[in-house]
Amino acid sequence: MPFNITSVKTSSNGVWQGDNPLNFAFPLLIVQTALIIAVSRFLAVLFKPLRQPKVIAEIVGGILLGPSALGRNMAYMDRIFPKWSMPILESVASIGLLFFLFLVGLELDLSSIRRSGKRAFGIAVAGITLPFIAGVGVAFVIRNTLYTAADKPGYAEFLVFMGVALSITAFPVLARILAELKLLTTQIGETAMAAAAFNDVAAWILLALAVALAGNGGEGGGEKKSPLVSLWVLLSGAGFVVFMLVVIRPGMKWVAKRGSPENDVVRESYVCLTLAGVMVSGFATDLIGIHSIFGAFVFGLTIPKDGEFGQRLIERIEDFVSGLLLPLYFATSGLKTDVAKIRGAESWGMLGLVVVTACAGKIVGTFVVAVMVKVPAREALTLGFLMNTKGLVELIVLNIGKEKKVLNDETFAILVLMALFTTFITTPTVMAIYKPARGTHRKLKDLSASQDSTKEELRILACLHGPANVSSLISLVESIRTTKILRLKLFVMHLMELTERSSSIIMVQRARKNGLPFVHRYRHGERHSNVIGGFEAYRQLGRVAVRPITAVSPLPTMHEDICHMADTKRVTMIILPFHKRWNADHGHSHHHQDGGGDGNVPENVGHGWRLVNQRVLKNAPCSVAVLVDRGLGSIEAQTLSLDGSNVVERVCVIFFGGPDDRESIELGGRMAEHPAVKVTVIRFLVRETLRSTAVTLRPAPSKGKEKNYAFLTTNVDPEKEKELDEGALEDFKSKWKEMVEYKEKEPNNIIEEILSIGQSKDFDLIVVGRGRIPSAEVAALAERQAEHPELGPIGDVLASSINHIIPSILVVQQHNKGHVEDITVSKIVSESSLSINGDTNV
Repeated sequence: MPFNITSVKTSSNGVWQGDNPLNFAFPLLIVQTALIIAVSRFLAVLFKPLRQPKVIAEIVGGILLGPSALGRNMAYMDRIFPKWSMPILESVASIGLLFFLFLVGLELDLSSIRRSGKRAFGIAVAGITLPFIAGVGVAFVIRNTLYTAADKPGYAEFLVFMGVALSITAFPVLARILAELKLLTTQIGETAMAAAAFNDVAAWILLALAVALAGNGGEGGGEKKSPLVSLWVLLSGAGFVVFMLVVIRPGMKWVAKRGSPENDVVRESYVCLTLAGVMVSGFATDLIGIHSIFGAFVFGLTIPKDGEFGQRLIERIEDFVSGLLLPLYFATSGLKTDVAKIRGAESWGMLGLVVVTACAGKIVGTFVVAVMVKVPAREALTLGFLMNTKGLVELIVLNIGKEKKVLNDETFAILVLMALFTTFITTPTVMAIYKPARGTHRKLKDLSASQDSTKEELRILACLHGPANVSSLISLVESIRTTKILRLKLFVMHLMELTERSSSIIMVQRARKNGLPFVHRYRHGERHSNVIGGFEAYRQLGRVAVRPITAVSPLPTMHEDICHMADTKRVTMIILPFHKRWNADHGHSHHHQDGGGDGNVPENVGHGWRLVNQRVLKNAPCSVAVLVDRGLGSIEAQTLSLDGSNVVERVCVIFFGGPDDRESIELGGRMAEHPAVKVTVIRFLVRETLRSTAVTLRPAPSKGKEKNYAFLTTNVDPEKEKELDEGALEDFKSKWKEMVEYKEKEPNNIIEEILSIGQSKDFDLIVVGRGRIPSAEVAALAERQAEHPELGPIGDVLASSINHIIPSILVVQQHNKGHVEDITVSKIVSESSLSINGDTNV
């Protein structure tokens, strides 16, 4: 193209005036950016089933758009990616890279590397040393094979570049893969993250060394610079790091303190100051002769990790940087990669050699040291594959090498393909090798069963979304904590959604501190310290052993984390928060049946969380209770209570019959043992009219499943069920008769009776069974259109927002030992005998 870069104008006069916008810098940049993002997002969707990180899609996208595939058509290449436009595209991409490395520095907690202990340190050292040495060996072969005498780079810089290229672990990419595989909060995940963080820091130091050496005029001819230049560059770089950590770090502490006031507003001026600091640091290292990204990375390290300020910075710049600018950087790497340059058996042999050396060095080095520090062999091998993740930092190294003329086109293409391959194999291999040990379902996993063995402690897993759930859960647990059996162990699981945004990773890093996730790190992060802080105070009262856990997962697989944790911790009951929550004053301001009013509109955390609950109810390895919170344990409720303690004082257990109701009455019995709790049991008896009529339940049409209740498809012997119900009630009365009030009712209209209980102000909490093996009365409600089918017919009536119910509701489901499938049903009334095949008669 006859374009002179100096004569390129920024914007065109438009097509009507005869200008082609693609001959102008800015319109062309817009087209390039749109094309790159469209292709990389499309590939990300394609690779999603393979659970590949986004980086893979972005690099492959760049390679497809570049000379390896589409770029073979020269007309397309000259029109969309002409040579004169590349410096502009690369400059914009480099801004993205600069800020991304600032984010990486910001997310890398140096203190966690120090704390991670000798094990992670040893694994990281082995994971760098062996591949580095192997890389140096390969470098000799490649330098003699793929380079002509004219373009051979200097020995020192080429050896260091190859060593660094083979020994790097991509910290951000690894974090993403671990989160996808649900290994982030496991022992192996923590070790891998700590080792990768250390590896990252070491890689930057080696890269600085390589760049300093490369600046020493090793390009074929050219004037030879003094070897002292490299030394000056290195010393200046070291001086820069010391200056940043000694002088700038305390300054940034002050800025962070001033920049995150209590009223949730981060001062704009401090954010701008910090962003300008990224640019200045980048310029400073460029001036020294080390790449500008090094400065941005070190500046990221200086920002305090424990306040709101860092989190807010990430939120401000991350989407723009990682969503828009960073794909451009990967794409420019792909555009420079010409796979066609790898010609002949010799070159392909080199590619094979590089891949094998990179994998073997990293995996063997990590494996040997991990086994030496007593990591089981399977876990050690998994660690090796995890540490073999390349990706982002690898590409930066390769691009700098190409820029400095240390790597030629062929070597560059070989190393890019190596980075792609090693990252691509990580997820499938780890999934194949590492199967976390899953406990078998204990037969005595119900509350009823654990009641018999007084030696065994009651273990409860309480899940929560945020601070709003804390007081109600503490209230509920305090009521279950009997005074006789003090052995109650509470696992508090803070559920956090892992989104596309990588700053979720920083949450995860902070989530694992001494088993008390957020207390230590989020002193200023009010939301998180509130979440665990409440339980921490509760634990210090000496009433319960509390162990906080954090689950960071995409919502579609969150239930796996919850069920796995319940399994490994041998939990007896999982308590889930309902996806809707009413304000604390709701019960007190809306006892009139005058309809309407904003207080009656619940706060909804989203349909995604509702699906999490439904999946846990379906797959749980133990009993489950869903808490519909209407201000349980609120300040107001505490001031109304006699001694101001945070306990549910008036509990009503509604009993119809069936395993879920038996479980709820067992729970009621535990609550009755608490001196401050008054329990009322209301048993609904079967009316004569229903005794003579069998209720046939047919599977609901698939279209209406969302609106129908689910019942178990197991063969029910009604006589046996009745016997079990009577036995449970007799047992209950014999143990707690003096402590509880027991009533029996035989109402004409069940729903009206239940609503009258719910609308009265006599109770703080109503406990009901989910009713999956329903009694005849509950089965008769199957034809109702369900608002929340997962709560069962009775729970749904009480949880409905239009019924003006005042107390909170706890819906209990007993562990289904046989793991029988439940099906959604609709009702037909007939005079048939009891049988269960396609239909279910009750």
